[in-house]
Amino acid sequence: MAQRTSLGDADCAIAQALDVVGDWWTLLVVRDAARGLSRFEEFQRELGLSRKVLAERLRMLVDAGVLSREPYQERPVRHAYRLTPRGRALLPVLVALQDWGDTWVLGEGETSATADSASREAGRVHGLRGTRLPELLLPGTDGTVVDPVSAELPYTVLYCFPGAYARAESYPPGWAALPGARGCTLESCGYRDRLAEFTAAGAAVVGVSTQRPDEQREFAAAEGLGFPLLSDAEQALTAALRLPTFRAAGVSRLKRLTLVLDRDRLVREVLYPIPDIPGSLTAALEAVRAATERDRRTAAEAPEAGRAPGGDGTDPGA
Repeated sequence: MAQRTSLGDADCAIAQALDVVGDWWTLLVVRDAARGLSRFEEFQRELGLSRKVLAERLRMLVDAGVLSREPYQERPVRHAYRLTPRGRALLPVLVALQDWGDTWVLGEGETSATADSASREAGRVHGLRGTRLPELLLPGTDGTVVDPVSAELPYTVLYCFPGAYARAESYPPGWAALPGARGCTLESCGYRDRLAEFTAAGAAVVGVSTQRPDEQREFAAAEGLGFPLLSDAEQALTAALRLPTFRAAGVSRLKRLTLVLDRDRLVREVLYPIPDIPGSLTAALEAVRAATERDRRTAAEAPEAGRAPGGDGTDPGA
């Protein structure tokens, strides 16, 4: 791979890293790989690149160990491109760039754990409706890695929160003054108190933050939550869905938002921003019930759609 850095940059990690990912298209390929894209045609359709340029970028990332190249079809031979551990280590870089862009390019340069409902950031998040969460695993409080989407119930209410701690002194300095940061305990305990309602409606409840699993474990035990908290400390979920973040105490944290997903990993509803935490729980529950009703109607209409004009499944003109 051709080196673009000068001899004086030989010991500069920033310069050496930019030799690998300093190109506009290269980082966007990594972004889309984090979102679950893996095939050449998918990258080309998303990025609008020429085949020649895209092939060069993919080859460079494979040579750098950022992507792996795995055959998925023999005739003709076609390959899938997936992030390696080295590539996944770039996800915090992508999230930091997005955070900087949201704050300083699209926003007003103010740190906030929420956003204006009319902002482009909110528009991006609401654009998740109808998209699918790629398959990924996140660490739970017991040390195991699990899928954030339930396989046992038809829906999952995935609420993302900035951070919740068992002890008041554990919160970062100035936390209460950050717009949108307060209320994580209220939100988690609200889901705890209404868990039976969500279960009866057919939805699992899962909380996600970028906190360490041990911090989450202490909080969950103190509050007796009864549902899983998952850690996105490595920001796999954040990068996959381009979720909004902010930084506090040197840590990238998720802004408060709620997603309703079905068993097929499809995002059915998005709640963001969340100015009223108790109201957001009611809205999430209503979204689950509405999705259940829509699915019931679709299932009931499906046999009718498959019938021929004769009404008995036969063609009257045969």
